[in-house]
Amino acid sequence: MEWKQIPLGPLQTNCYLLYDEAKQCIVIDPGANGEALIEYIEQERLKPLAICLTHAHFDHIGAVEDVRNHWNIPVYIHENEQEWLLNPSLNGSARHPMEPIAGKPADHFFQEEGTLTIGPFTMQILETPGHSPGSVSYYLKEIETVFSGDALFNGGIGRTDLLGGDHATLIDSIYHKLLSLPDQTVVLPGHGFSTTVENEKTSNPYL
Repeated sequence: MEWKQIPLGPLQTNCYLLYDEAKQCIVIDPGANGEALIEYIEQERLKPLAICLTHAHFDHIGAVEDVRNHWNIPVYIHENEQEWLLNPSLNGSARHPMEPIAGKPADHFFQEEGTLTIGPFTMQILETPGHSPGSVSYYLKEIETVFSGDALFNGGIGRTDLLGGDHATLIDSIYHKLLSLPDQTVVLPGHGFSTTVENEKTSNPYL
């Protein structure tokens, strides 16, 4: 099992393609540049099975409809943000000089933590709110990797001044959900470079 990081859009939001030897693929946070993303996936002969969102801020969902419609695949998101895909005021696109993002509802909603299996992929859903009320992280024990969205970055943490953000909640999420993972776990954030749990425990100035 492998992953590919693809920064997309003006905020260089990291989209991740998680794939296996058979080229089956999960698309995590397709944030923008839908046509280019589709072209890359097809070029690599990957076979998307689903879209999994860490949260529904505009810079993480801009290419959701392009990817979903191209392969007719389901979208997964936490129920606390089930309206955000439809509402530019909630996802933040209404406050930026861009075309407002108002897509269709997701197909599946997380109501609590647990195990998610899609095809050959099994992920642990970790509720990591604080940056947004429905933020989740996807942990794959098999490859010692967690997709942390905008909760935890390399040397930083998510902003909490947006709708539904809360600093104390975010810090609690980071300490009790992400930093409790094994030290060697690779952290793949929504922006910037990858890191590890151990590195953030010892050197993140915000923690």
